[in-house]
Amino acid sequence: MPTRTSHSHDRRSRWLGLAVLTLPVILTSMDITILHIAIPTITQELTPTPSQTLWILDAYGFLLAGLLIVMGNIGDRIGRRRLLLIGAAVFGAASTLAAFAPGPEILIAARALMGIGGATLMPSTLSLIRNMFTDPAERTRAIGIWTASLSGGIALGPIIGGALLEAFWWGSVFLINVPVIVLLLVLAPRFVPEYQSPASARLDMLSVLLSFAAILPVVWAIKTAAEELAFTAPAVVGLVAGVLAGTVFLIRQRRLEEPLVEVGLFANPRFSGAVLGAGLAMFSLVGVMFYSAQYLQLVAGLSPLIAAVAMLPIMAAVGGMSVLASVLVPRFGYPLIFGAGAAVAAAGMFTFSRVPVDDGLILAITASAFIGAGIAPMMTLATDVVVGSAPPARSGAASALSETAAELGAALGIAVLGSIGTALYQSRVLDGVPTDLPTEATGVVSSSLGAALSVAEQLPADAATHLNELARHAFTDGLGAATVTGGLVLIVTAIACPILLHRGRPQTRSTDGTAETGQQ
Repeated sequence: MPTRTSHSHDRRSRWLGLAVLTLPVILTSMDITILHIAIPTITQELTPTPSQTLWILDAYGFLLAGLLIVMGNIGDRIGRRRLLLIGAAVFGAASTLAAFAPGPEILIAARALMGIGGATLMPSTLSLIRNMFTDPAERTRAIGIWTASLSGGIALGPIIGGALLEAFWWGSVFLINVPVIVLLLVLAPRFVPEYQSPASARLDMLSVLLSFAAILPVVWAIKTAAEELAFTAPAVVGLVAGVLAGTVFLIRQRRLEEPLVEVGLFANPRFSGAVLGAGLAMFSLVGVMFYSAQYLQLVAGLSPLIAAVAMLPIMAAVGGMSVLASVLVPRFGYPLIFGAGAAVAAAGMFTFSRVPVDDGLILAITASAFIGAGIAPMMTLATDVVVGSAPPARSGAASALSETAAELGAALGIAVLGSIGTALYQSRVLDGVPTDLPTEATGVVSSSLGAALSVAEQLPADAATHLNELARHAFTDGLGAATVTGGLVLIVTAIACPILLHRGRPQTRSTDGTAETGQQ
């Protein structure tokens, strides 16, 4: 049996420990979206190339996705709180480096280092929750709060970023992490118990290398395809190489006594449905958030701060439904709540697809709130199922699997939905762009809505008005196509994942010791 290295915590201590564990969750998730607000200012100050701009945005998620599985296993072996504290220190140092980066190269390196630190935080927090809350009902509520922190951080990123950019320079969006990290380093040793597996086999380095070779090329191929709007030869090579490495990785895991990934867990439809649901939920959520921030600022014309404030109802919906999910599950069961969440999010997607160019602000906020309210219980329940399916000694590795699925889903969401929206935007713009516009300017206009609006500022009044209207309508058309696609994905999720969750539902014991079917 695994042993805790600190005394057993009472109920009050457990919930205080959970409050401490929400700090790194909010930070790492907030960092995913805070750059959406800050990147225009950063590009003006540091003048990165288009490729460097992409890597400023993606280096964090790239390293995060590639290292989650490895870090989850390391935490099981060296102690999850210890890994949490090490990762927090790395994250804080990298945030400081990013805040004062003199050029795009240093900023990219700092973002990559933040990804390494972030990869230690997510699986550590989830696995510690798994061991702090042994009662299933308590654990579901705790994971609901964890999910609310995760989703709330994603929604909070643009709000904090907008407020900081109103008062400070762009580096403040990174420097804000440091005091929170210091607070975590002080409080975690006091309120969070240490936990590690006593039977810690040596980490299989070949499996580690194979996991990198499987995940990193696939993520790179997806992001490259999104940038080029097509699977180029290098992207195809990267995708094939990643799939081959992943196949070898899975074969090796079946032969190891202490594998990085418990492949046998996927034989349980409940576990597979939860991992699939987490990936598809993030696919849709991140894809639509990619558009909503641009719509509020570039189409509706809101300032960064006002756009951030307009997203507060979304954060409230996400936080409320994440916690409410744990209350509804004992009465209605996991499959029904998960399916209902996916259906609500799909309805929000289809509503968002109807947002007009003018006077669409209220509809956009309302639709986004429905999307968040539906995605939140999906992520809560998927995470709870994944963490609860693994034995306590392997909860770090299981948590990393859930997070990896979510990260890959997010990368696919940006790639697929972003490509659909961009392709339609370019088609609409190129069909209506003025013929007397220089070829170079036409290429800039077709690259993005922000670029088109910048070009319009340099044109005479009539031409500027025409280009503004053309670009805004083209963007809204692309947004509509992308969100309809996301809605269709969620409809499939609402049907398939509850079936898997139902087929693999566990049996619980009643108070008299007889077996009965659990609602989970």
